[in-house]
Amino acid sequence: MFQTLDFSIREPDMFVTAEDAGSGWFCVRTKPKSEHIAALHLQKFAHLDEVFCPRIRYEKSTTRGKVWFVEALFPGYIFAKFDLATELRTVNATNAVSGILRFADKYPLIDDATISILLAEFPEETKSIRIIEPEIEEGDEVIVTDGAMEGLHTIVTKLYSGQDRVRVLMDWLGEEREVEVSRDVLSKPGEIRTSIDRL
Repeated sequence: MFQTLDFSIREPDMFVTAEDAGSGWFCVRTKPKSEHIAALHLQKFAHLDEVFCPRIRYEKSTTRGKVWFVEALFPGYIFAKFDLATELRTVNATNAVSGILRFADKYPLIDDATISILLAEFPEETKSIRIIEPEIEEGDEVIVTDGAMEGLHTIVTKLYSGQDRVRVLMDWLGEEREVEVSRDVLSKPGEIRTSIDRL
């Protein structure tokens, strides 16, 4: 499971300007669906040594059956460590990069501890891709992510051993009834896959 991270920036010195900043981690905005391309170009053409593009891989039911998807953990954003004063122009000009996250002329500086926690969740051998395989048990609160009941919050009442179907409670005309659904269309509240589906 992922650790809970607090990305809020409260201290004034967490914001820097291009003139007074040195080397540090910054949030780079990318063109849509181009996070991994931007990361590659930042390394190869902007010659940045430290670029982090966390991605997740998860299975989802579609009209074609079960399909594995790879998505950026933070769609449209990656992280890169560079000297803002001397390398800002090069980073901005890199292919698939649309700019550096900023507020007016202030750039949020991400502390090393936060990046370290994220890096620990993505082993190097998987090339920064984390496989999401949610475990669902009887009694769990879940959300239906596809089909006629999409968006329904319900409770799992029974798991079928060796099958991909489960029973959940459904409110039907004021009465609670059990119905069978595919395990693939269920996710837990707050799960990363649920957030990605809603983007």
